[in-house]
Amino acid sequence: MSQVWSCNEWDPLEEVIVGNPLGARFPFADPSTRLAEYPDRDLADIPQGAFPDQIIEETEEDLQGFVDALEARGVTVHRPDTWPHEQTISTVQWETQGYYNYCPRDVLLVIGDTIIETPNVIRGRSLETGSYRRLLMEYYDSGAKWFSAPKPLLEDRLFEFDPAAPTPQNFEPAFDAANILRFGRDLLYLVSATGNELGGHWLQRTLGDEFRVHFMKDVYFGSHIDSTLVALCPGLVLANPERLSIDTIPEFLKDWEIIFSPPMENQERHSSEYLQEAIGSEWIDMNLFSLGPDTVVVDGYQTALIALLESKGLEVIPLMLRHSRMMGGGFHCVTLDTRRRGTMESYFS
Repeated sequence: MSQVWSCNEWDPLEEVIVGNPLGARFPFADPSTRLAEYPDRDLADIPQGAFPDQIIEETEEDLQGFVDALEARGVTVHRPDTWPHEQTISTVQWETQGYYNYCPRDVLLVIGDTIIETPNVIRGRSLETGSYRRLLMEYYDSGAKWFSAPKPLLEDRLFEFDPAAPTPQNFEPAFDAANILRFGRDLLYLVSATGNELGGHWLQRTLGDEFRVHFMKDVYFGSHIDSTLVALCPGLVLANPERLSIDTIPEFLKDWEIIFSPPMENQERHSSEYLQEAIGSEWIDMNLFSLGPDTVVVDGYQTALIALLESKGLEVIPLMLRHSRMMGGGFHCVTLDTRRRGTMESYFS
């Protein structure tokens, strides 16, 4: 029987992969990184090299605290291998360096008993799933389905973008797994700097008529979907008020209750110099992770958000990711839920 089974963002969690920050680097300054992370900067202004040792050490401390909290609740936790991100990656058309494997959510997509390696936009992520190969083989041996999307060429022309709407050109499917939210047989796909429209069409055709891929376009171009919209449980979603309104909520969700996040708190804990290099926006701390339909892990600094979620009957586990903004990943980003207890449902007519 396959160890892999995860159909949505909220069923009771049984098994998860938590990322590894060791050896993490700023993404190499090339056209793919500029589009995906720094569209308002010149290549020369993009931070380079390894993240500072203190940030890596404190991030690993926080992730270990997260792992301990998960294991205390009976969740099986895996970690990817440490990977030589400083090594050069090259094709016949370009040369770059690795990035990190801090965010498994970005490179692997789980739909039911299937794991998909996605065609990521940043060149430095091209070989990142190698750090998960040991785990992927274990899942495959257990009976899981496992395949990779078409490997994108990631030529320079893919990254020629309109500054008002920065998205990859539609020359080939290119998208991060974190551009997708799962609602059972319905998937929400964000067209943004880390996912072109062609990628969503590839996903729909690949999954077939049993699934529906809904597109969210012209809403937020920055990157991934999970600091813009969070699926909490059937009938309830959390939305980012700076990026969405009742009018722009995806049509298929309009019969669900929409709650809007309060502003993110305690942003003053970061210096201006720190923020100059940070990958994530202030909304990264809205990036929460569900252990079940009534339990969520939330950044402990966000007291107003915690109060809002508790008012809706959710149990909140407050934990810390001190450098979520620098590293560009909150609790949903740093996880890949590979097994949840539930069934594949259709929540929408």
